[in-house]
Amino acid sequence: MSRNVEVVLLRHGESWWNAEDRYQGQQGTGLSDLGRQQAKQAAEYLRSAFPSFDQVVASDLQRVAETLQPYAEGGCPPARLDRRWREIDVGTWGGRTFTEILREEPEVVAAFARGEDVARGGGETFAQLRTRVWEAARATMSGTRVLVVTHGGPIRVAAAEALGLPPGGQLSLDPPVNCSVTVLRLVVEGGSVSSTGLAAYNIPTSSVSERAEEQPS
Repeated sequence: MSRNVEVVLLRHGESWWNAEDRYQGQQGTGLSDLGRQQAKQAAEYLRSAFPSFDQVVASDLQRVAETLQPYAEGGCPPARLDRRWREIDVGTWGGRTFTEILREEPEVVAAFARGEDVARGGGETFAQLRTRVWEAARATMSGTRVLVVTHGGPIRVAAAEALGLPPGGQLSLDPPVNCSVTVLRLVVEGGSVSSTGLAAYNIPTSSVSERAEEQPS
């Protein structure tokens, strides 16, 4: 007998490095003042849009913890930290601006612009990210409605996997804005995920937002 699992993905609020257009990856800072406002409004949105969650899962990075805090203060299951929901690892690109990287590593930037799945800064490829994120998504299938607080990269590749897009298909999806909500639907049968779908993508939860262009990971 099959059953449905709803996985609600929330991207973190704006961090200080987001505001400075710096790549973060698995490094980075806590939330900016704007990000804290976004997190409060996201908490209000979650409470109004979803009656409850039977599981809460989160990346273990600071900007995610600070995003989850306002919602957790209103009462929810304790968050289970899962490193597989971390942002893509951009290695030595962390903390640097695009301008700096373009000046110092133009050949890598050019390869990435051509659509090559390069491990930026010696970190991860998007293929590696997609594999670990989907492992983490499958680990939520014991729930009914699960909240996952995570990052833009994992949300994009999870949505691509749910839609059955080919490798690199996440690039056809707009980058999730800070504190946006994306909803995956998993159909579980016989202890495994038998089919997937995307119920919503990149829904803003806050009236205060960062600039519309893509931020560094």
